[in-house]
Amino acid sequence: MVIGPTNCGKSTLVNALNDEMRPIRKTQNLIYGKHTIDVPGSYIENTWMYKYLISAMQDASHVLILVDQSKTAAVYSPGFAKVFRCPVIGVITKADLRPENEEFCIKQLQKTGASDPYFKISVQDGTGIQALKECLFEKKKDR
Repeated sequence: MVIGPTNCGKSTLVNALNDEMRPIRKTQNLIYGKHTIDVPGSYIENTWMYKYLISAMQDASHVLILVDQSKTAAVYSPGFAKVFRCPVIGVITKADLRPENEEFCIKQLQKTGASDPYFKISVQDGTGIQALKECLFEKKKDR
């Protein structure tokens, strides 16, 4: 399950994880892909929708919490990751943009309770995608 605020790169990352090239547009509903559940940003931005996140998590093997390195907005509550019963992985998206914000992103992921190490990715230049895929999909094969 891939969660994060609007325009943080969720759908772009989902395309990369699913080896697809779906058109990028605002996600209105949960979209179940080959390996992913793409969650609309509104589910994070409106606390009354958290119950839907928790419900959707029942179908997930992992939760990816995304923070956008190109922005410095704190969007998650402290301890947010603790509501999920599966492993929560922190992902810093758009790692090729605004490198001065990396420490802010790391602190934000730490506050949420997402597992370390954090994956720094850029779909534009391919940074970190393969390592994230290995983390997610190699563990699945071992089961």
